[in-house]
Amino acid sequence: MTKVIRMRKPLPSRREFVSHLARNAQLAGGILLVSLGIGVLGYHFFAQLRWLDSLVNASMILGGMGPVDAVRSTGGKWFESLYALFSGVAFLTSVSVFIAPMLHRFLHRFHLETKGEGSTEG
Repeated sequence: MTKVIRMRKPLPSRREFVSHLARNAQLAGGILLVSLGIGVLGYHFFAQLRWLDSLVNASMILGGMGPVDAVRSTGGKWFESLYALFSGVAFLTSVSVFIAPMLHRFLHRFHLETKGEGSTEG
């Protein structure tokens, strides 16, 4: 017979939740800033775009809109292709990191509310 371990950890306070949310927002912002920096440097050095044009292209690709300037060099095209794939994953990762505390709180609250209602565990 297996023993069921029940954890009855209370829902963290709103203050703790906001703290977790702020920490994850900083982490998500850091992921986006590093990804944007990679894009700016890559567009500047591989595609020979000026700094501001590099920033615009990297921002647009990271945001899912697509490039603004046409890249003509072979190295630039390779970079643009790889950066587009990378930035899609980086953007989704940053969104996931940001919403994780909200989802965790929702599931924790749901678990606490449904505990004992119609339960047949013994």
